[in-house]
Amino acid sequence: MIRVFSFVALLLFLFAPSIAHSAEAKLNAPPAGFKLLFNGKDLSGWKGLVGNPKSRSAMSAEKLAAAQKKVDAQAKQHWQVVDGIIVFDGKGKSLCTAKDYADFEMYVDWKIKPRGDSGIYLRGSPQVQIWDPGQHKIGSGGLYNNKNNPSKPTAKADNPIGEWNTFYIKMVGEKVTIKLNGKLVVDNVVMENLWERGKKPIYASGQIELQNHGNTLWFRNIYIKELK
Repeated sequence: MIRVFSFVALLLFLFAPSIAHSAEAKLNAPPAGFKLLFNGKDLSGWKGLVGNPKSRSAMSAEKLAAAQKKVDAQAKQHWQVVDGIIVFDGKGKSLCTAKDYADFEMYVDWKIKPRGDSGIYLRGSPQVQIWDPGQHKIGSGGLYNNKNNPSKPTAKADNPIGEWNTFYIKMVGEKVTIKLNGKLVVDNVVMENLWERGKKPIYASGQIELQNHGNTLWFRNIYIKELK
């Protein structure tokens, strides 16, 4: 029996580097039909955050361009790419896609520290919630800013703090469906417009944002498929 265990241990020792390399090779490799939203190398296709959809729409093109240039420089200081992962140092503002999206499906992996708090803004609007379920007592994935429609996830599906989690998010029209680590937590729920609540439904298109609340964050494997 001791010889068997020793042989198994030897195999694990010999093949562990190959297994690790295989897992690493899958990093930032989109499934069929999806495109990379983050290329795993740099922040091409991403930008800093200027205001919100309502405030941006009120800015002149010149003023918006100047503001964008300023926040882009700030974003580069606090959002970095390390070994195929986007790492936020806990300072500065959110990171946003340079392109606007209407209806889509997306995947994103995320990881936080204890007491971490973050979210995914859809069409520039808050938010698919990310937080420490031990602190807030409910899981991540809810549409936190909803008032008239469900805001809480239907299940607690977070992995332990410090481990990677995976969101699947589908947005069609006003409605959002979310799976966290393969478990359905939001089922075709209307996402409300925080910026003009009661006046307008959620915007028809907008940027996707990685939100922060002043804590270290990690994101990887961000894929998107636009729906016609």
